[in-house]
Amino acid sequence: MKHLLIIGICNCLFTVAYTQPNSVTVNRSKMKLNAGIITEKLDESRAFYTEILNFGITFENEFYLLLHTPNRESEISFLLPNHPSQQKFFHKPFQGQGMYLTIEVDEVDKIYAEIKKKGIEIKIDIRDEPWGDRHFAIEDPNGIGIDIVKYSPQ
Repeated sequence: MKHLLIIGICNCLFTVAYTQPNSVTVNRSKMKLNAGIITEKLDESRAFYTEILNFGITFENEFYLLLHTPNRESEISFLLPNHPSQQKFFHKPFQGQGMYLTIEVDEVDKIYAEIKKKGIEIKIDIRDEPWGDRHFAIEDPNGIGIDIVKYSPQ
């Protein structure tokens, strides 16, 4: 009987030890991401995202710009560097490398044609990838690559 009790305890301990997550449990409530870019180019960024990509302005003041996608599902923000209202952690400007954004669309060919008509330089011409996605890429005024893609159903 002692052996069965010890085996049972060991099984319980094994189960508890190996079913616990190795990371912190995050609250399962809704979470929304807003990418923020620290840049001097607020005016250029506003013009690019509103005129080229049809984003709307959610909020704007002299040091901060918050834009939203046409369907209001996603946002991006721009902040002037070294602004006294912000903590030092948010002072250093983006250096124009090592970042990209992906914008998922339904009609990638239509958007490609519209952007070409507007005279925007295409960094990666429209193409089909072996895994089925169709996309092209442009660059915003801050040097951020923007991949505009229609994902294929998997």
